[in-house]
Amino acid sequence: MSFPLLASSTTLPPPPLPAAIPGQPPSLAQRIHIPSHIYKHPTAILLELCTSMKELHQILPHIIKNGLYNEHLFETKLISLFTKYGSLNDATKVFDFAKLKVDPMYHTMLKAHTRQSTVDSSLSFYSRLRYDNVTPVIYNFGYLLKACADTSDVLKGKQVHAQLILHGFSDNLFAMTSIVNLYAKCGMVGDACKMFDRMPDRDLVCWNTVIAGYAQNGMSKRALGLVLRMHEEGCHRPDSVTVVSILPACAAIGSLRMGKSIHGYVYRNGFESLVNVLTALVDMYAKCGSVGTARLVFDKIDSKTVVSLNAMIDGYARNGYYDEALIIFRRMLDEGFKPTNVTIMSTLHACAESRNLELGQFVHKLVNQLGLGSNVAVVNSLISMFCKCQRVDIAAGLFKNLTGKTLVSWNAMILGYAQNGCVMDALTLFCKMHLLNIKPDSFTMVSVVTALAELSVLRQAKWIHGFAIRTCLNRNVFAATALVDMYAKCGAVHTARKLFDIMDDRHVTTWNAMIDGYGTHGFGKEAVELFDEMRKGHVKPNDITFLCVISACSHSGFVDKGRNYFKIMREEYSLEPSMDHYGAMVDLLGRAGQLGEAWDFIDNMPVRPGLNVYGAMLGACKIHRNVELGEKAADKLFELDPDDGGYHVLLANMYATASMWHKVAKVRTMMERKGIQKTPGCSLVDLRNEVHTFYSGSTSHPQSEKIYAYLEKLLDRIKAAGYIPDTDSIHDVEDDVQEQLLKSHSEKLAISFGLLNTTAGTTIHIRKNLRVCGDCHSATKYISLVMKREIIVRDMHRFHHFKDGACSCGDYW
Repeated sequence: MSFPLLASSTTLPPPPLPAAIPGQPPSLAQRIHIPSHIYKHPTAILLELCTSMKELHQILPHIIKNGLYNEHLFETKLISLFTKYGSLNDATKVFDFAKLKVDPMYHTMLKAHTRQSTVDSSLSFYSRLRYDNVTPVIYNFGYLLKACADTSDVLKGKQVHAQLILHGFSDNLFAMTSIVNLYAKCGMVGDACKMFDRMPDRDLVCWNTVIAGYAQNGMSKRALGLVLRMHEEGCHRPDSVTVVSILPACAAIGSLRMGKSIHGYVYRNGFESLVNVLTALVDMYAKCGSVGTARLVFDKIDSKTVVSLNAMIDGYARNGYYDEALIIFRRMLDEGFKPTNVTIMSTLHACAESRNLELGQFVHKLVNQLGLGSNVAVVNSLISMFCKCQRVDIAAGLFKNLTGKTLVSWNAMILGYAQNGCVMDALTLFCKMHLLNIKPDSFTMVSVVTALAELSVLRQAKWIHGFAIRTCLNRNVFAATALVDMYAKCGAVHTARKLFDIMDDRHVTTWNAMIDGYGTHGFGKEAVELFDEMRKGHVKPNDITFLCVISACSHSGFVDKGRNYFKIMREEYSLEPSMDHYGAMVDLLGRAGQLGEAWDFIDNMPVRPGLNVYGAMLGACKIHRNVELGEKAADKLFELDPDDGGYHVLLANMYATASMWHKVAKVRTMMERKGIQKTPGCSLVDLRNEVHTFYSGSTSHPQSEKIYAYLEKLLDRIKAAGYIPDTDSIHDVEDDVQEQLLKSHSEKLAISFGLLNTTAGTTIHIRKNLRVCGDCHSATKYISLVMKREIIVRDMHRFHHFKDGACSCGDYW
């Protein structure tokens, strides 16, 4: 909307003359005489005592009954009360019918428009005010500028700025503070600073405004510098508003030391009883990772508000204390506080990370009760929560019905599909987004790349890499890190390293991705060397880094190095091991055959061992045929999760490896009684833009006859080269049947299909959903030898690079 008046000079059309008032000159600005019987009337007194819209509606009939509705006093008072209680429409009706409109009426109405209507409506009324020849006062511009600032409408704000100058208020401290606030809230901090520097006099409000502007626009160090400048100039002492403005800046740069200094200032200056100051301290401590101190400050707040409760919930959630966050949320509901959108989003984050679907569904119902179902940010949080709780179907429904989708909405849904293994759905949604001309950002790229990493198809990986280069998103450190991770998970670990080497900036997650990539490919030496290089640089390893390097040591049999890394994790980096770290250590010791030490390690854990710890122990016992410890580990596993099919199968396989067939039968009977089914083996191979899936023993593929015929000849060739089928895990059938069962394993079918349909020398990439069995591992080594092919197999734990009759794992997996 255009406002010609705001761009023109102050020359205006002549205003209409008001009706003559007996005994009064026709001047709108002159004080109006109110007869005593009017202002002493009981109804006038009632208006003075009115405290709500309900009371006002009760008084209105008395005004009409007594014929007072045309009296100037009552018109003025009604406009004031209607605007005060948020009824701009009623105030407008009174204003429009008033015969005598004095200047204060215009000022009251303009103030109401800026608070209860749009910026366009406010500026339209300002145009009317000028047309009626009312002289603006400084506060008119303050209200208009605040309205523009609150809606980030800098264009109209500049028009108001021009009017302010035309009316001679450019040197007014209040006006210039409003201008500084406008530019700061609209993200034009440079212009705000210019206005601030030009001001001959600055009060504390002005200093606070520009400090808050810097802090809110991500210029935390400049905000802190300005506080120091204010202190050095000695003009003003920071007040509680300064403190509340500067604490988020400390949080943004993680300066706990500076935050503590401000906390000391708070106590020295008597601000410790102010709820907003204590809330800002809670937020600062939580964002600086000192959540215990945040809770101590929180507990000292006598009159907690929704904002202070939100700060504590968010503080717990962002620091991984999800149960504590949810306890505060329940307490908030029990005490009768009404949750806001901020409450809901923080709580949903805690539900998502703790996989608390039950509470997440309760919050979903609460969202609808609170009328927040159309709030895009809240729905985005719901989508993320349901995806992380493995209810991608509900998330997809929310996404489909969401009006006003933002880029965050698309990113959340794409990532949700990727995290739940719905790779094709993620790619389809990304393509749809592209067709709708929605420009992706680095988060979109990370989500799509994550999906393709799970698909593990090198051709698709190269396609998305090309897309990232064309959109210049490959320069973003997180997108580039995702590409490194993707190439490693697609079997191209050397390409991943090339990308890693050319990156100008490397985040800790970048190092983690590359170390983990080396580890899963069995390149333990390279993983260890890269970790040691990281320790010499400026990027500090985190808990995930240590998990990656210990796992790499586990895959390569570097027991001593793995032990040492677990030790220095706590001693040199003050990082407490998580359950994943304990599981990795048991896996490290168990794979190396040090089962006694592994069991002692479990017994001495300072926390109760989890599923992954006993699962690693059972897997090691299967490999090394230690039935006694394996049974002990299985008993613990079934106490923790009696219905996990994977561990029942692992126990049965351990018995089979030890030829304890009666116990195999017992486990299988138990599985049947519980309704637990074994996950069927499945292998995938990509060929000519199509992913082909093979299940053990399946004959549904169009080329099944050719595949089985080719496999027969292939097995004869590798037997001639020295291959001996491993039938230890099969019993109760004849020898020839045992071989037939081994022949039909899914990876053998996938490899045969790949050899049939590709030219000599082409590398074959296979992805399997389970661990590679011993027989298939042996057969694939011989196939790589006789067919002179490189075969890369990604199983559920790691990569195997088969070439010239050898595997990168060195038969240690």
